[in-house]
Amino acid sequence: MSTRNTVIVTGASSGLGFAIAKAFLDLGYNVVGNGRSQARLDEAAAALGNSDRFLTVAGDVASPETAERLFDHAIEAFGQVDVLVNNAGIFIAKPFAEYTPEDIDAVIDTNLRGFIYPSQVAVRHMAARKSGHIVNITANIGLHPDRNVPAALAVLIKGGLNDVTRGLALELSPHNVRVSAVAPGIIETPMHAPETHAFLSGLNPMGRMGRPEDIAEAVVYLVRSTFTNGVVLPVDGGASTGRW
Repeated sequence: MSTRNTVIVTGASSGLGFAIAKAFLDLGYNVVGNGRSQARLDEAAAALGNSDRFLTVAGDVASPETAERLFDHAIEAFGQVDVLVNNAGIFIAKPFAEYTPEDIDAVIDTNLRGFIYPSQVAVRHMAARKSGHIVNITANIGLHPDRNVPAALAVLIKGGLNDVTRGLALELSPHNVRVSAVAPGIIETPMHAPETHAFLSGLNPMGRMGRPEDIAEAVVYLVRSTFTNGVVLPVDGGASTGRW
């Protein structure tokens, strides 16, 4: 049984989740990475050096069964879960009236159910231990909508996750369980085609896109800052500070 701290990261096979998993491995944590595809998780594991501290659990994070398996495998391998990072998410930007039923279902499944079910299992586990931290990866557009980026569905769901972060932090504080969030701005990942980078770089006062490592550093900060609770931390080059 490991004496190291253990973190679960959803959506860990690429992008922000991969960077977050790497950051915690570099700090000596055990990491349990979730993604839909075992093949992509295996590629991530190889890129991380096939560490025996990186355990993969494939499955749809919108499923309650996947959430239970994540924690069952983590506890069996490492004894406990200290941190859950709800990172898995999708982003669909289009005018509000053009969202299809398929768009709505996809966003609710990954961004909403993918937060609820792992968090419910985490709360039961962490409250019983009187220790733990849930970190939600939300979006700065939920704090500061932008007319240039019509994405009302993201504002609805990610904005709700920003608010529930604060609500759960209050609810769980008597159990010594913290809840925080990182609200990324535009981050340079394969999600954004190179030809869009110039436009996207202009969507914040710093005039550039962020890096996945910027988000990983913010998550690590929140986990290490043990008197920080209920915080929604924008990492967006200043885009959510106001009018600019």
